[in-house]
Amino acid sequence: MALITNLPTDLLRTFITVVELGGHSKAGAALGRSQPAISLQIRRLEELVRTQLLVQDGRTIQPTPAGEALLSYAREMVRINDEAVSYFHRSDRSGVLRIGLPTDYAVAFLQSTLTKFMQDHPSVELEIHCDVSRELHKHLRAEDLDIIVATMSEPRMPYLSRAWTEQPLWAASEAYRPDPDRPIPLGAHLEGCDYRARMIGALDSVERRWRIVYTGPGISGLQNAVLNGLCVTALTHATLLPGMRELPEEEGFPRLEPLRIGLFYKHPRLSVAGLQLVSELVAGIESVGSGVRKLPQ
Repeated sequence: MALITNLPTDLLRTFITVVELGGHSKAGAALGRSQPAISLQIRRLEELVRTQLLVQDGRTIQPTPAGEALLSYAREMVRINDEAVSYFHRSDRSGVLRIGLPTDYAVAFLQSTLTKFMQDHPSVELEIHCDVSRELHKHLRAEDLDIIVATMSEPRMPYLSRAWTEQPLWAASEAYRPDPDRPIPLGAHLEGCDYRARMIGALDSVERRWRIVYTGPGISGLQNAVLNGLCVTALTHATLLPGMRELPEEEGFPRLEPLRIGLFYKHPRLSVAGLQLVSELVAGIESVGSGVRKLPQ
């Protein structure tokens, strides 16, 4: 029977940190180790997996294809390790966590998880910032946010922990009947919203006229506009309310392109409380029904 190779979590943590911070020196500063020590750990990890994991790209370090593959496993292994350790260090769960959520749906989607976390950890203060996904990614890179849920413009992106697909659907009031001689009245979030772009792209693809009749930053305002018959919009199963109906292709509403959604955080920067919240968010994501499925990492 062949011996199973064990990948030490300290090596995996170093690997994640080098990738996220873009270099051995920055990783060493974050982890409290010298640059030679960081390089030695990376070499040891490469020996264990028998392949090169990192490559120099200009002034930064980038993962090789094999490194990209290992990164997903490494994040999950280190997260589970830290979740286990944090169970025995519950007194360390304190401070402020800044959470970024997309304007369109994530508050409703993850509200129960966030509420339960606040009840279970009263010493941790949550600050929730809602914006379009591209702005959330900017805030995470600038370290203005600790954890974000946001749409993904590419299959693989920095700081990704979990990814899944979301299928948008056309929603209108139950009484709405489309008039083929008039433009579709659209309700949408502000410019830059992925749902807005998908609605316009889908209608343009079938040469169906449209006009924006409602624009607003919040999901509740958009839902009310739909319920009142003012507009049609793109929602998810989680945000479709009683009194609404899904509009099918037979009524002139082409299928909307699915969205890739991700949970992102900078592992080396996250506190014990932050790691615990990530674990609870992951559990919440995986408990959602068939409208959401986990993507292969």
